[in-house]
Order: sequence, then structure tokens, then C-alpha cells
Amino acid sequence: MLTDWDTIIIGAGAAGLFCAPFAAASGKRVLVIDHAAKPGEKIRISGGGRCNFTNMHTEPANFTGQNPHFHKSALARFTHWHFIELIDRAGIAWHEKTLGQLFCDGKSAQIIDLLVRNLRDTGAELRLSTTVEGVDQTDDGFVLETKASALTCRNLVLATGGKSIPKMGATGFAYDIARQFGHEIIEPRPALVPLTFPEGRFAALSGVSLPVRVWTDRASFDEAMLFTHRGLSGPAILQISSFWREGEPIYVDLTAGVDLFAALRDQRQTEGRRQISTELARHLPARLVEYLTTEWADRFDLTARLADQSDTALRALTDQLENWTLTPSGSEGYRTAEVTRGGIATDGIDSKSMMSKSVPGLYFIGECVDVTGWLGGFNFQWAWSSAHAAGQHIAES
Repeated sequence: MLTDWDTIIIGAGAAGLFCAPFAAASGKRVLVIDHAAKPGEKIRISGGGRCNFTNMHTEPANFTGQNPHFHKSALARFTHWHFIELIDRAGIAWHEKTLGQLFCDGKSAQIIDLLVRNLRDTGAELRLSTTVEGVDQTDDGFVLETKASALTCRNLVLATGGKSIPKMGATGFAYDIARQFGHEIIEPRPALVPLTFPEGRFAALSGVSLPVRVWTDRASFDEAMLFTHRGLSGPAILQISSFWREGEPIYVDLTAGVDLFAALRDQRQTEGRRQISTELARHLPARLVEYLTTEWADRFDLTARLADQSDTALRALTDQLENWTLTPSGSEGYRTAEVTRGGIATDGIDSKSMMSKSVPGLYFIGECVDVTGWLGGFNFQWAWSSAHAAGQHIAES
């Protein structure tokens, strides 16, 4: 029996929109549907409205998941250079910021417009405000139940993302459908998310930012940390949140690679009559030093004269500054998480095609898969690369 569509892609985000032109390239009938009223809403808000669309330093090590090798194939076959070439041809101006992050010079809407235009130029159709209420397998493919009608297709691509930012319509839909078809789900967790602490712990420091190294036993990052009313944020914390687990500590080096022991010893010779806190504030934000004067009062008297401190005492202080142990009470959750870690287990997905190993014609791409990138454009690159892998396989099959 002839199906309505060769391929239906559920999800009009980065992965779904990008997949459609590849899947339709050989003249096949492709439909992209989404329950939202507008396409690419997470693209629109990303990067402060300028879309951090990829990273110049993309490599497999920038991604995490249960299988550390799964994502290598897709990333190798559609690299950041391929996406840069695409936006260059479209005349979209861009610039590089810190750590290889690439942003549009203008609005992120330029990326959305490009993806929608490419979709329509290849004959694919975009249908918004369409909610899928159920999916079943047929002898010829799949049937999707919507409020308006039933839709049939030979190939079905799930590109509905994870649970992050539910106010934009994020749900666990992809996980539900994957389970229905026998796929394992790695526990989804908020990732790239601020960490919270008991109420008021850092309220006096809200707004203070400084470069740090932060680590767990799984990873470490050298970036900025921001104190907030609720806890800790900033790039370093968002990064480490993907590797942190409830009940575990994180470790913070406040010296950012400066040899503070040597600096304080030198200052002891010239400014010995000053308080330790006064001299410490030459290296750290004054509000942070004031906070630590109280926070660490049971271990260090930062109001004492620097001249009265032995090398042993200074070493103990700087060791503490280099290894501040903090145990978050939680995270801000999916409400502010940029992505979802975990998702559809990659053991059940072919890494070259993104197709289910057990259900022919069923594909999973983007954030719903158990592949999570670091902060800085890597998750968009995974969306482009995984979408390309699935789209090409569909076009060639």
C-alpha cells in the first residue's frame, strides 16, 4: 500500500529541520510536523538570540554518553566546516568568540530562515501546530494519529529533543515512542544547568564572577563561574553539571592557575602589616574575600596580619583556595537546562544511519539520543551531524 509520505519527521527543531532536505533530496515525499506554532524556537533563543551554531574545535571528546564512540561516525561525515560552508553560501555573517564558539553577527532567526528555506526548496513540507497523539507500526511503515487525521509513512524520524526548557514545549515524547518500540532509555537528566545550594548560601555574592577551574572525578573545566541567589552558574558550572551527580561534591580552584602562595609570600615582604584579606583582594573579588573571611573563620583568620603568617599557614590557605569543596543540593532542573543528558540508548541505534537496529525505518536524531555535547555550540553540531546521517540514509534507501 502506498503511504502518504516517504518520511515523516516529528520535531521542527534544529535536527528535524536540517534532516528534511537530505531526506527529500532524491524527490522523496517528506513532511516535518511539530506541535509548536513556530519552527526552531530553541534556535531562536540560543546564544542570547544570536545562535551559537557550532564550534571550531569540535571533536568526539567534546561529547558524552554511555557509548563514547557512537557519535564519531556522524561527526566525521558532517563536520563543523560543512555547516560553516552552508551558512557562508547563504550569506550569513558570523564571528568567533572564546573557545571556538561561533555566533551569527545578526539574529538567530537567520539560521531558522535558512533551514526552512532549504526544506521547502527540496519539496519537503512543514506542518506546525500538529500534535501526534500516537504512533503504530504497519506492514508498510508507520501510522501517526493526530487530532486532524491519520498520517502514514514508510520512514519515521524522531527529532523532538529532550526535556529541557519545558516552557517552550519540550516533553519526553521521543522517549515514550522509543520505549514503545523496545528501545532502552538512559535516565534523562538536566545538563548544562546551574547548580543550587541551600537557600541564601551565596546570596551575598550574587553577581560576582571570576575565572576558575571546576572538576569532579569525571571531568574538569577552566571557565568563568558566577555566584547567584540560588547557587552557582556561569560556563564552568554549566559544563560540570553534565558530569555531576546528586550528593556528590564539586571542587573549585579559585586561583585560576595563579601561584597564589608565591604571590602572598612576596606581598608578605612588602605589605606585611596589612590584613591577609586586604592582600588577598588583590587577586580575588573583594566581595568573595569578605565572604570567605566569615565562611572560613573556623580555619583561617583572614583579618590577621600577613606578616604573622608562616609559609605553612600560607600554604594551607592557598591549598584551600585551590581545592574548595562544595556539595550542591541540586540543580535548577529542566526549567533552565540547555540540554538533556541521557535519552535513547545508542546500543539500539546504528551509528552510521541513526536508524533503529530493531525497527526498520525508525530513526532517532539530535538531543533525544544519549549523546550530549559540551557548552559552546557542540549540541547544535550534533543536531546537524546526526540529521545529515539519517537524511542521507533515507535518501539512498
